[in-house]
Amino acid sequence: MAVRHALVLIVLSLYTAFAAGPFVWAAMMSLRTTTEITADHFALPDPLHWEKFPQAWFTSNYQIYFTNSLQVVLAAVAILTVVGAMAAHCFARYRFRLNRIFYFVIFSTIIFPPQITIISLFQILVQYGLYNSLVGLTFVYVAIQLPLTIYILESFFARIPADLFDAARIDGYSDWEIFWRVSLPIALPAVATTVILNFILLWNEFLYAVVLITEEEKRTLPLGIQRFMGDQLEDVGMIATGLMIAVIPVIAVYAFFSEKLIQGMTAGAVK
Repeated sequence: MAVRHALVLIVLSLYTAFAAGPFVWAAMMSLRTTTEITADHFALPDPLHWEKFPQAWFTSNYQIYFTNSLQVVLAAVAILTVVGAMAAHCFARYRFRLNRIFYFVIFSTIIFPPQITIISLFQILVQYGLYNSLVGLTFVYVAIQLPLTIYILESFFARIPADLFDAARIDGYSDWEIFWRVSLPIALPAVATTVILNFILLWNEFLYAVVLITEEEKRTLPLGIQRFMGDQLEDVGMIATGLMIAVIPVIAVYAFFSEKLIQGMTAGAVK
């Protein structure tokens, strides 16, 4: 038994080192200059260049990029959560004609790579005057993540006992009240799962942003980090600093919703 525990501990330690190693390395580089990193890639930061963070925030426009990303992602996640939950509730709760066909059409859009849809999205945004607009980018994010959100939530809503809805109906609840006061509170673990997934995916999204946003003052954080990657010279130290700034909201969101995420992933596993 002791040998088994030791083997499990060794495997977990190796996996932790493998998963956390790149993050720790980037964190150390964020406190070093590019010259120091070029001299020795893996040396410890000595001295610690904490001044790089305010420099990146104020001098390198990271404050603007961070604010743009926060506005776009929070708006997109809020819309995705409300609209996705409503659509998933309808697909799971009401058996109307063409229910599964509509569901299949929405879900089938997941199989298309972004390189296929981005040209059409570009033309639509230009036509409606939303190109180079944070509002347009928000709508694009909602469109690309809505099918996955509906897919995750629909399977959860489908497992809610119908007796709860019948009891709510007897108590005089309307369909609107049933969703907000019965379905949604029960589905909060699954909703938290979609919030975390959507936030992380959209916060790190690069392809749509780099095509649909070209103005400097409207760039999101991934585009801002790209500014330090040139054809001949890359400011590796500032890139690492930008990455550390970018990862802070992701850690905060996960820390806040982690318990709900685990509940959502294990929902239905134990009766």
